[in-house]
Order: sequence, then C-alpha cells, then structure tokens
Amino acid sequence: MERDILLEFQPEGDNCIQNSKQNENFKVSSKRAIVRQSLPDAIASDIRERILNGELEEGLTIRQEALAEEYSVSRMPVREALKRLDAEGLVQLTNNLGATVTKHSLDEIGEIFDLRILIEVDLFRRAIPAMTPAHLQKCEEILEAMESSYDADDVGKWGALNYDYHSALYAAANRGLTNDVLHRINLQSDRYVRMHLSVMEQRDPAAKEHRDLLEFARAGKADEACDVLTRHIAQTKKNLLRLMIDKRADEDS
Repeated sequence: MERDILLEFQPEGDNCIQNSKQNENFKVSSKRAIVRQSLPDAIASDIRERILNGELEEGLTIRQEALAEEYSVSRMPVREALKRLDAEGLVQLTNNLGATVTKHSLDEIGEIFDLRILIEVDLFRRAIPAMTPAHLQKCEEILEAMESSYDADDVGKWGALNYDYHSALYAAANRGLTNDVLHRINLQSDRYVRMHLSVMEQRDPAAKEHRDLLEFARAGKADEACDVLTRHIAQTKKNLLRLMIDKRADEDS
C-alpha cells in the first residue's frame, strides 16, 4: 500500500458557504487533508536525481528487487516509480522486472540540444518584452546563487540552478504548453549538461554568457540576447558531443 505525506489545507473566508441558511446546522471541518507526495513519487524523485547526477549511469540495468531493498519498501511503489520515469524517458522498463537507464545515441543527444535551441530562443524572444522588475529580480537571485556555486565547485547545485535560471528567463512568456514540452526535453539534457559541467576546465565563458543573457534582457535587446542564447546552447552541444565520443570510445575499448 502506498504511504502518503499529507498537507493540511485551510479554506479562506466564507467563500465556501454557498447558502448560509442551509449551512447553519451543517458543520464543515476547517481542515482537509490532501496528498502532497506519494511514496512512488518520492522514490521517483530520488531515482531521477541519481540519474541526473550520474550516480546511475546510462545503460545501467536497475532491478526492482534491489531498489525495493534499498528503499525498504515493497516492489509495488518501486514499480510505480519506474513507470513514472519511463514516461519521462529517463529509463526504459524491461518485462516488468526492472529498467535500464536510457542511453541516447550521439545523434539523439545532438537532437536534444537542437530542440532546446528552437524552443528556448522562441520563449526568450517572447519573454523579454513582458519581463517585469519581479521577473528580473528572480533571475538575478538565481544567477547570483549560480555564480556562488561556480566558486564552490558544486556541480550538482550548479546543474540544478542552471535549469532554474533558464526557466526564470522564459517565465514571462507565459507559454504553458511550450514549457511542458521543454521540461521533458530538459529532463533528457540535464544529466548531459551536468556531465559537461563536471569536466569543464574553463567555466568563465559560460558564467559570462549567463550574465550577458540577463543584461541584454534587462536592456530589452531581444536580438542580442537570443544570439547569445543560441551560441550558448550550441557550444554546450559541441563540447558535450566531443566528451561523449571520447567517453564511449573508452567504454568500447
């Protein structure tokens, strides 16, 4: 049976009373329990992070029994967690017995970043004219945290903040459906980005590009901002493909 983490919800005001006369003798509880995160969701979140940070490498076979023992649960929530990750494209289920961490071909990795350019540049161009001081402040706060993570050499934090920063840059576009598509693509790219960050020798160019994105957006210079974003993602793709070619050559040998 799944275990749920419950969050109490407090209704506000008297809006929930549609007819005060009918409700005079009807007592409504002031607190209602809603599901915040189920056990399969919690397990899926942890496995997802282990895949993104490289602990569970691409191509690795993971068994439901081993995961159930590791998390001290039955196989049922593990199976549900793996189904969620399979739907996200991070794992591929095999005969209901376990899963394999998805291993993309080099062409597929290149395609992931090509899609990022197509979608993110469009979102950024739409977002810049709509950015408010609040949007810009949010971007600034995340960027400062990123810059601190550079200095601390905290790749895991840097990787997570990188996703948050790009998302904040595009938030003002208010394109919910496009963001849903981009979120799925970013789930595929995030582990490769973190892998790239972990071996980068020169981080200053990437840091400068992140700063330039915000400064051009703040100045309302959409063309310049989108040019920087295109080069930023394209250069990451180029460097990453070179890294993956070398990595897989070493594995094959």
